[in-house]
Amino acid sequence: GRLASFGRSEAGSPGRRLCGAECDTEGVWRDEMNPTTIPGGAISTLILQPITLREARRFVDLYHRHHKAPQGGLFAIGMNNGSEKVIGVAIIGRPVSRLLQDGWTAEVTRLCVLEGYPNAASKLYAAAWRAARAMGYRRLYTYSLRTEPGTSLRAAGWRCLGKAGGG
Repeated sequence: GRLASFGRSEAGSPGRRLCGAECDTEGVWRDEMNPTTIPGGAISTLILQPITLREARRFVDLYHRHHKAPQGGLFAIGMNNGSEKVIGVAIIGRPVSRLLQDGWTAEVTRLCVLEGYPNAASKLYAAAWRAARAMGYRRLYTYSLRTEPGTSLRAAGWRCLGKAGGG
């Protein structure tokens, strides 16, 4: 598999500029959810939602292509399609690798999205980083199979660190 990372590099420089909030003319800060335009001109409303680890684990057990849900986790993020039907989840936990368990690093241990929802995976990866960063984490890792192109990770601003060892 491949290892992807988001956060600060070894030299301490930011992995990417975190922005998205804008200031209106009265100086009130806001961050708005914007619908996503998908090919063909349709509007896709992908809304992040709170979800318990138990609910997220159940979703992964039902819908993930090749893995069961991880045993535990630090937190989970859900996504719906505007009708409160959960269409995707991200589970974030402690790093599986002992070498990465420094207290400042977390790992997206599982991400699962139903077919037919473009951009949902990249939005969940980006939300996972924002949430982890808000909780004080400096790095966020995940692993992908060699057969997966990593498009969602790159779209969310992650970078591939190379081939991961282990089995």
